[in-house]
Amino acid sequence: MGAVEMNTFGRNFRCTTFGESHGPAIGVVIDGCPAGIPLTEEGIQPCLDRRKPGRDPLSSQRTESDRVEILSGTFEGRTTGTPVALLIRNSDSRSGDYSELRDIFRPGHADFTYQKKFGIRDWRGGGRSSGRETAARVAAGAVAIRCLERFRITITGRILEVHGKSGPDEIEREIRRAKDDKDSVGGIVGIYARGCPAGLGDPVFGKLDAAIASAMMGIGAVKGVEIGDGFLSSLMKGSEHNDQMDATGFITNHAGGILGGISNGNEIVVRIAVKPTPSIETVQDSVDIRGNECKISVKGRHDVCIVPRIVPVAEAMLALVLIDALLEQGKYECIRENEIS
Repeated sequence: MGAVEMNTFGRNFRCTTFGESHGPAIGVVIDGCPAGIPLTEEGIQPCLDRRKPGRDPLSSQRTESDRVEILSGTFEGRTTGTPVALLIRNSDSRSGDYSELRDIFRPGHADFTYQKKFGIRDWRGGGRSSGRETAARVAAGAVAIRCLERFRITITGRILEVHGKSGPDEIEREIRRAKDDKDSVGGIVGIYARGCPAGLGDPVFGKLDAAIASAMMGIGAVKGVEIGDGFLSSLMKGSEHNDQMDATGFITNHAGGILGGISNGNEIVVRIAVKPTPSIETVQDSVDIRGNECKISVKGRHDVCIVPRIVPVAEAMLALVLIDALLEQGKYECIRENEIS
């Protein structure tokens, strides 16, 4: 697999992210964005603000403004059809926090696998494997969301569970308990697309749900994806799971809006399982790059629970999948022809 496949997402709405956690900046170049889409920095910023660190005492206290800069691809507030380049400068990296860990593999992180694959790794906060990279995805997703507004498609996400708890007060207590224990917790996030037309996606290997699963699993903290009833469907009978129809459409939505890999017009329903943040102060066993056994406690500024901040990331990835599928169908060409006529 080459560099293009590693860093670029999409076939028609192609997003190439770049940058590292402790480098000067991160960003994304979008190639294939349709022309004429209203796009300003102010329109992108709210999505980034929902993801940025330091918003509450239980998240990472890294202070980043995450201000986006549009470097190309727009004129007078609209896209021109040329590549859209978005830049987010890093302003509060503290590489010294990681100096003691530069030769030690952090449990749960990509340190070991990056070293094995490339023979070199950026030990400052994980470099390219850091969750910091997702800010670039959110920026790209904000552009995709602007495009989807043309079709009245809306995407929302919400926290469903944190460490098995679903009530807001229970969730906060669970996160605080993990913080007091110098540990971390994960959870489940739901993402929903409303207004998606029927007919998006392709049979067999081009399935829309396969693209969604790939997009969600591409988020570093995600370890499981469900569409519709997901794993619950294994406990159901066909008579229970089948989405029967009447003259108005589908009566139920157990399939989560996708049948045969193609959207059926129902709400698209996705759930993702988010693992506990791997950076914890609890002392753990590990080895260094020479294979010597050692103990490790990861200090610094880290999220006790990444679930709240991953919601806009998951929304962005679903938006990127849907705009790519719409462009595959040639939907935007039809809209432009109607506007011109």
